[in-house]
Amino acid sequence: MTLKSDPGNFFEDFVVGDELVHATPRTVTEADAALYIGLTGSRYALYSADTFAQDCGLEGAPIDPLLAFHVVFGKTVPDISLNAVANLGYADGRFLTAVYPGDTLRAVSEVIGVKENSNGKTGVVWVRTTGYNQENEEVLTYVRWVMVNKKDTSKPAPTVVVPELPSVVKPTDLPRPAFMAPDYDFVAAGSPFGFEDYEIGEKVDHVDAFTVEEAEHQIATRLYQNTAKVHFNQFEQAQSRFGRRLIYGGVAISLARSLAFNGLGNAAEIIAINAGSHVNPLFADDTVFAWSEVLDKADLGDGLGALRLRLVATKNRPCADFPYKDSEGKHVSDVILDFDYWAAIPSRS
Repeated sequence: MTLKSDPGNFFEDFVVGDELVHATPRTVTEADAALYIGLTGSRYALYSADTFAQDCGLEGAPIDPLLAFHVVFGKTVPDISLNAVANLGYADGRFLTAVYPGDTLRAVSEVIGVKENSNGKTGVVWVRTTGYNQENEEVLTYVRWVMVNKKDTSKPAPTVVVPELPSVVKPTDLPRPAFMAPDYDFVAAGSPFGFEDYEIGEKVDHVDAFTVEEAEHQIATRLYQNTAKVHFNQFEQAQSRFGRRLIYGGVAISLARSLAFNGLGNAAEIIAINAGSHVNPLFADDTVFAWSEVLDKADLGDGLGALRLRLVATKNRPCADFPYKDSEGKHVSDVILDFDYWAAIPSRS
């Protein structure tokens, strides 16, 4: 029998320096944007209305940066994380070019690090992924690391290579936001607060919450063409330590960002990802809450600023007391996401 199916890469298949050109380019449409709103409840005006975006100097409403991120991420899954145990974190991400309905996205990744775990059954793989549009322009780039199963535990461990990653994208390296500020409509945006209204150290409880349904998680993850077994294969996951499928971490990010509208409604455009960790699993029927902390500010000029924000999401726990880490510096069990990013925001002046 000829085997034509691809079982995906296991940990021992990754070699530092390898380039992975991912299959299935994806043309993003207005239908995708509408479905993304339907699945996340996102209310940012910049991505909801052509008229609002045009008043901000754009040709129309662009695709939400996180939707573009998920589409590019989804391209990488068959080659990188089909056999993953969990996606662990992100760093050094930048959103370089606005994506519009009709743009076609593709992805290329480079393996930049490998380290076998002490159990000899899994290892961590670091990759830098870059998404391109149909003009071969870089749309976004980011590093992520993922824990991947070994297929043959007798294979010797590779030489450890752990990449040095910046803890933060420096303000001087931030991409220029796509939108412009002069005709920004704070009333239509749904929030009166601009760049000057936020202080470093300020915390915002986003108050609202979303319960994750099995069906919408499945639709969202399929929308991104993410085929990771941990999200879809209940037959296999029944044998895992959790006994059930995990919610794709990108769903947690998008839900938390959607919740962040309540308190950060004008900080719509993500321009960089500094760090991110999925610190505890999320399952169907869990309810997601979120809060944010302003870690830093940067004046970008021309009436625009950037807020460096820590977005923390929890499951089944409201965030009025800003749950985060315990006295030993470990994330409390209710926390599912610790996401550090820069978002552009207009100044009222």
